[in-house]
Amino acid sequence: MNIKIQKLLEGETIVSREAGNSMLPILKSKQAVRLEPTSWEKCNVGDIVYCKVRGNVYTHLVKAKNERRGLQIGNNHGRINGWTKQVYGKVIEILKS
Repeated sequence: MNIKIQKLLEGETIVSREAGNSMLPILKSKQAVRLEPTSWEKCNVGDIVYCKVRGNVYTHLVKAKNERRGLQIGNNHGRINGWTKQVYGKVIEILKS
């Protein structure tokens, strides 16, 4: 299991750095964020979450919420990754790079 997911499931708040430019200009590649444990039910449209969609782990935006399907996840450039209920953390702070 992904160590970050494991720590979040254990209730630990963690700092994470993910590579990629899909969240520019909100997040830069490898910019540190503080994640607190959460579930999909506690998230809202516009939140940045640490989640798994179709086997891939993302730090991406919540684009929509549906009681049956969970959260629709996408990047900051219009790409939609899909629907998931596998949400482990929510960004509570974007740390300076």
